Amino acid sequence: MSATTLFVSDLHLDEGRPEATACLLRFLGGRAREADALWVLGDLFDAWVGDDDDSPWLTPVLEAFAAIATRLPVSVLHGNRDFMMGAGFEARSGARLAAEPVVLALGGVRTVLLHGDALCTDDHAYQALRLKVRAAAWQRDLMAQPLATRREFARELRAASRRENADKERYLMDVNEVAVAAALRASGATRLIHGHTHRPARHALRVDGRDCERWVLGDWHDHGWVAVADEAGLRQETLPF
Repeated sequence: MSATTLFVSDLHLDEGRPEATACLLRFLGGRAREADALWVLGDLFDAWVGDDDDSPWLTPVLEAFAAIATRLPVSVLHGNRDFMMGAGFEARSGARLAAEPVVLALGGVRTVLLHGDALCTDDHAYQALRLKVRAAAWQRDLMAQPLATRREFARELRAASRRENADKERYLMDVNEVAVAAALRASGATRLIHGHTHRPARHALRVDGRDCERWVLGDWHDHGWVAVADEAGLRQETLPF
């Protein structure tokens, strides 16, 4: 029997979105337990201000991950909202943080996994910010601030992002096809799975004469999304809130 691997991305969990959290808890307590592996391709949380975050709403989420991680491997990529997750998150959740790009075989298809923000190379301002906040020195300086200060900083950053995105050209928030081809070429993969852009779809393309495909995972805004890779192939399904 073929193994079943599940992929989710861009859940953007937050205390103010209990319906998304409830959907995830149902998923982890039910459907996900039947799989052989679970991948979260970034932005599990709308913000992660440090592994010392003691917000009460986080407890059931981390406990649910810890419970399912005793049954199957759970792997998580950093997103552009939760890049501060570290060893403390791993200890609390039982999940393993994986560095992108991840290359694996799904049903015999060489597949590369990314969050997706690194592919949006037309947005030069964002790429400069991404480079800045991923630096170890910047993260050390942030973690030196009190938890309350970090929470306020995260709120300000999210508000600024919403304002900026409202005025951005649509193409700036989508992937660059040259970057997509480069990722497939460098990994030797014929399939790319990513999130970030919130535009669920399957795109067929050719790279260096090879037939390839790019799968974009759905975000958990109005309902949940899960991509299922099993003996039937790869497909996306919705999860009701």
